Amino acid sequence: MQPDTGPDISEDREHAELASRLECLLRFAALMLRSGDAAFRVRQWMGTLARAMGVEPIAARIALGTMTVTARRGEAELTRLAEIAPIGVNAARIRALEHLARSAEPGVAPPAVAARLDAIERTRPLHPLLVTAAFVGAASGAFSYLNDGGLIEILASALAGATGQAARSLLLGRRINQYATTALCAMLASGLYCLLVALLARLGVAAPAHEAGFISSALFLVPGFPLVASLLDLMQHQTEAAVTRFAYAAMILLAGAFGLGMIASLAGLAATPPPSPATSEATRLLLRALASAAGGCGFAILYNSAWRTAFAVAGLALVGNELRLGLYDAGLALAPATLAGALAVGLLASLVQWCRRPRQLAEPAPRIALTVPGIIIMVPGTFAFQTVVFFEQGRVIAALHAGVLGGFVVGAMALGLAAARFATEWKWLVES
Repeated sequence: MQPDTGPDISEDREHAELASRLECLLRFAALMLRSGDAAFRVRQWMGTLARAMGVEPIAARIALGTMTVTARRGEAELTRLAEIAPIGVNAARIRALEHLARSAEPGVAPPAVAARLDAIERTRPLHPLLVTAAFVGAASGAFSYLNDGGLIEILASALAGATGQAARSLLLGRRINQYATTALCAMLASGLYCLLVALLARLGVAAPAHEAGFISSALFLVPGFPLVASLLDLMQHQTEAAVTRFAYAAMILLAGAFGLGMIASLAGLAATPPPSPATSEATRLLLRALASAAGGCGFAILYNSAWRTAFAVAGLALVGNELRLGLYDAGLALAPATLAGALAVGLLASLVQWCRRPRQLAEPAPRIALTVPGIIIMVPGTFAFQTVVFFEQGRVIAALHAGVLGGFVVGAMALGLAAARFATEWKWLVES
């Protein structure tokens, strides 16, 4: 008499069904993390998709390099591990993945989810390389103006920033190490800037009074997404993901600083304070507003956002940065003024998302795709330049002083966005 194997077959089927669903969930979450989304958002959307697939998530451990998820379906329980590399920033992919989770119908099968993930992975960037490079160049020139750069510095930093971004895209497309790519592109962009300014000075076109465009030429290397996402994850108790992401961002900054330091040493740059532009107050406010909008729009394009989102970011950057600079002109210290500007960007981003939700007129852009490019233009370029130059000159105390002041400003940028979350999302105030 043969033994009854019915329960074993049923149990094996349950495990096989759970395994296929868990593989889809891990792939979905890994794509979100590699696209730059915060870990707490990945956990939230993975839970939404899991419920639609009939899976009950039990625990998830998320870091920047690996992810471990345990889930249950019926009586079956499984744990799976996925590796996550390389990482980057792709706002359009984050938006598509959020839409996948939001629109998934109850009982959706793994093959259907896998097919949509395949389509998302195959989607090409929204903007050609030359378009992205041109907008990054415009953002670099705008940042140079906001740091009191003259016409020569603006034009040189714009051309250098566009060239550096084009080179970075080509190198990353060939899967060259990100840290090596960052250092090389920092050297290329800042070196080209110094070369252009020196050439124009020798031709008698202009003699630069300061080096405002030096940092501006490499602004595209600032890891805005990782820095902001790491702070937001810390506030949501996603400590492991936050620490590993912050370490990644710090390494990118160090690689960029190494490249900039090499060029600063070769060019013999000096950290001299820039002169104030000789323009009327009305003209200065108008140009400042245009530069802020150009910077926000340029970084939104860099992060692969749609045109509609890029124009929205331009408006957010204009309002937030004008508020920041207006408060600074009125006598407020730069860090609290930056906090107020970033808070305004975060609150307005909530308003933009709220206006797009009614009647499903448009799929709302991910909040991080609105806020991060909207505050990058607030990076303290003068402090960053002084830190690099003083370290290169061996003036450690002066370099640390400039670095700490710049760090407070960068921290204020992220804290302003976090404060906006507390003000607009009730779940942020409640411990889960």
